[in-house]
Amino acid sequence: MAKDVSYINDYYDTDFRRHPKKYRIGCGENGVLTAKPYKSEILPHRRFKTPEIAKESAAKIYELYLDYKQQCDFVGMDMSRKLLEMRVTPAAMPVILDNNAREKQKIRHAVCAV
Repeated sequence: MAKDVSYINDYYDTDFRRHPKKYRIGCGENGVLTAKPYKSEILPHRRFKTPEIAKESAAKIYELYLDYKQQCDFVGMDMSRKLLEMRVTPAAMPVILDNNAREKQKIRHAVCAV
């Protein structure tokens, strides 16, 4: 049975703030990186290089969630929620671990130099 891709094609071209009834709740994080205009409002705040940066990022995204809630903007709320629940992909883990190891090494050298 062939997949109906018409919805997927429409999804990329739809402004969901103007047409919220076209939004479909997907399974998991589906659509979170593509839904206009929310991707450009929320994604710039998603950072996780260090635990501190990740906490700041989560706080900002949660603030956006509350703003969307105050505006009764369900799509914005759902996009924010999905981004808050998204995990770091296994492909990104080596980069994060490598950055954390470098940071720990810097700290060790700084302590040893004293």
